[in-house]
Amino acid sequence: MMTRELEFGKVHKKVACLLKSVAKLARQESRVDIVERHLLEELLKIGLETLTEYIAAAGDGDEGESVEQDGRELRRLAEPKRRTYHSIFGKISCERYVYAAREKQKAEWIPLDAKLGMPAADQSYVLEDLLQKLVVQLPFGEAVARLEDFLGIKISQRATQVMAGRLSEHTEGFRRSQSAPPAKEEGQILVMTLDGKGVPMRRPLDERLRQECGIRRPVWKSRVGYEKSTKRRGRGEPKSRKQMAYVGAVYTIDRFRRTARDVVEEVQRLKRRDDRPEPKHKRAWAEMTQIREGDVLDGQGRLFGNLATEVRSRLHRRSKPLVCVMDGQRSFRKLFGRFDEVTPILDIFHVIERLWNAAHCFHPDCSLEAEQFVDHSLEMVLEGKVGYVIGNFKRSAQRLKKSKRTNLEKVITYFENNRVYMKYDEYLRAGYPIGSGVVEGACRHVVKDRMERSGMRWEAEGAQAILDLRTIYLNGDWNTFMEHRIQNEQTALYGIAA
Repeated sequence: MMTRELEFGKVHKKVACLLKSVAKLARQESRVDIVERHLLEELLKIGLETLTEYIAAAGDGDEGESVEQDGRELRRLAEPKRRTYHSIFGKISCERYVYAAREKQKAEWIPLDAKLGMPAADQSYVLEDLLQKLVVQLPFGEAVARLEDFLGIKISQRATQVMAGRLSEHTEGFRRSQSAPPAKEEGQILVMTLDGKGVPMRRPLDERLRQECGIRRPVWKSRVGYEKSTKRRGRGEPKSRKQMAYVGAVYTIDRFRRTARDVVEEVQRLKRRDDRPEPKHKRAWAEMTQIREGDVLDGQGRLFGNLATEVRSRLHRRSKPLVCVMDGQRSFRKLFGRFDEVTPILDIFHVIERLWNAAHCFHPDCSLEAEQFVDHSLEMVLEGKVGYVIGNFKRSAQRLKKSKRTNLEKVITYFENNRVYMKYDEYLRAGYPIGSGVVEGACRHVVKDRMERSGMRWEAEGAQAILDLRTIYLNGDWNTFMEHRIQNEQTALYGIAA
């Protein structure tokens, strides 16, 4: 409850002045955008005045010389302490009494902060919400500049980065608290898909492992007989060293039965069936390997754990087929052991890339003949004739020159290693998805569009914080997450949720 009645005399005067100024602009027949900008500027001032009065009316938090808190007696410190509160309207300062075990010790109870539900940091929850929505989409400098343009509020890039890191600490708990989507809203097939995307780093993972954990990656003596320096790029090495961000997604989708010819026509962009089902309740994660207090937290393993937990929560209520669409990376196969029944599918787009590599062994690059070669081979693969395609490649390889034969043999090896995951005739009859467009899109939206902008270099902790926040934002869970974060912090600060 407020200590005294709210006094809005100054606010009323400002509102009256605002209306008079708008009337004056009307007489001058000002452009509507001029009036709009004037209104925004003045309304922000009125908002600041109103919020300042609201905080002042709550009093100074004086509850007597002592209070009992958690079974302990706390004493009121002699002098009130000043607090700064950065709202979306501007900065507000107030003085309030605090309570501690004795003088000159850290405050353990602040009645006014508890009454108003103040955040732990100086920034308001509303300001944090608005700024971090910008941060997950834009570079820090641009996000800060946008905020200043919109509201006239200046916050340093460093403070913004700290805010993002602090906010990301709540993402793991939020994900654990999420319940499975309603069964009636789910599709007929549960799909998980995963991929990786490099993030440019200030310090590569190998260097951090060596410096912080004493772990040295093996030096391949067949290539160089010495350990290479990380301080200078070698000839032909890229300007930025990247660390892999592992991205995974889980969603449901209805069955979509097609023929091999249907898929080839879609790849050729001749037609797209209108009845194609849409993914439902997609949830994505992005994990990077972290080093914390000398311990190595493997990003791929953490992603596998997240995917497994999500899959189990969405399978336990009703039986449905589980499909995993992936590329040919062998380490991803470790995920299958976490489930009793799963159908692994090699992403058809990775197959198409290999078919183009094979086509260029026989035909000029991007020629019509190469395109026809790919279309014909793809249709056979989709009809379940992978062995025939492999055999045809092996026979044709004998007449190629060494360099092209080597390239074709790589394609053959890729198909042979992944043949068990290329039963596309069965997958199409069952209506399963065979492409990882969802996770490919997630890699682009989550990682590339935010983390690989010009000149960006990341520290691992900062990169993971942005990945955590960005996945929650792109999953459509931002507002729910922010409320979860506020309730958790209020409970930690004041013992009760706000």
